[in-house]
Amino acid sequence: MALIVQKYGGTSVGSPDRIQAVSDRIIETVRQGYQVAVVVSAMGKTTDNLVKLAQEITPAPNRREMDMLLSTGEQVSIALLSMALQAKGQPAISLTGAQVGIVTEAEHSRARILQVKPDRLRRHLDSGQVVVVAGFQGITHSDDLEITTLGRGGSDTSAVALAAALGAERCEIYTDVPGILTTDPRLVPQAQLLEEITANEMLELASLGAKVLHPRAVEIARNYGVPLMVLSSWSDAPGTKVLVPTPQPRSLDGLEITKAVDAVEFDSDQGKVALLRVPDRPGIAAQLFGEIGRQQVDVDLIIQSIHEGNSNDIAFTVVKNLLKQAEAVAEAIAPVLRSQPTAVEEAEVLVEKRIAKIAIAGAGMIGRPGIAANCCDLSRSRDQY
Repeated sequence: MALIVQKYGGTSVGSPDRIQAVSDRIIETVRQGYQVAVVVSAMGKTTDNLVKLAQEITPAPNRREMDMLLSTGEQVSIALLSMALQAKGQPAISLTGAQVGIVTEAEHSRARILQVKPDRLRRHLDSGQVVVVAGFQGITHSDDLEITTLGRGGSDTSAVALAAALGAERCEIYTDVPGILTTDPRLVPQAQLLEEITANEMLELASLGAKVLHPRAVEIARNYGVPLMVLSSWSDAPGTKVLVPTPQPRSLDGLEITKAVDAVEFDSDQGKVALLRVPDRPGIAAQLFGEIGRQQVDVDLIIQSIHEGNSNDIAFTVVKNLLKQAEAVAEAIAPVLRSQPTAVEEAEVLVEKRIAKIAIAGAGMIGRPGIAANCCDLSRSRDQY
């Protein structure tokens, strides 16, 4: 029988009515012939309230005790959801992260998953039960069996890790938005729903602040070929499908302990144009890059630095065969900028031809301090990366 892992966020289980609605959705999935494992977050603002309680006791709470405290939030959710399912005649059982075998490293408040031991979970699924799992938490591999939490995005990460370990047909992430949108709908009401997006595109969006999925969860889905769907728990909208590559054989040991850096790219076909001491006022950059665009020049990287006073520098890179065109545009605009009423110094154009771009890619860099320092350390051998 095919298996689906569903994950419900805090707003989706934020009240008894919402928990009842979620239980109905789960039962409907079971009726469609699926085994269902469900991962839930703490209800609503529960985690925030627990953090506030701790800070009322001490401004600097111990990280171990914070994990002990915060792990209780999800336990409330899983028990209530299991009760709702049982009351409607659907066999169900609630299990903590430790009970389903989510084993993590011994890093309180930001642990990464080492492995998942799903034997107990499979037994309950095979007996016809829906298994409701506490997201965001696990247990260490040591004899001490310490409770750990996974940090931000931990419930998404738990769900995708379970889906990978169980060989699920897909992992469905339910949230309070209809799927992945082109931007934050709370800021831009006209934001459009994306029908599908690649895992690499989603990783890029997530790493730049899109909160609908955490990069750690997307990375696991990509690495293990777990199909992802992002759906609304408030409607039957079709949601967004995250396209993952065909999975390659890969060990589940060290599940989330992947290489910090996936790839390093080097491009020496670059030139840089900088406008120095540009008046610091709205519209200047648009004027510059508008003309650059009209001249059919593709800009790659843009860096803007602000000086004390009323000016800044704007620098950008282009491929070398477009450098002369870009320089000509900058030289043509510089006199216009010098005549601006807010100009306090003469704008100057600076061109550098001996430029290379080095790009370091990898979602594993998130939460691993020191990567930037290592990459800038020229004394390190290539094997140390």
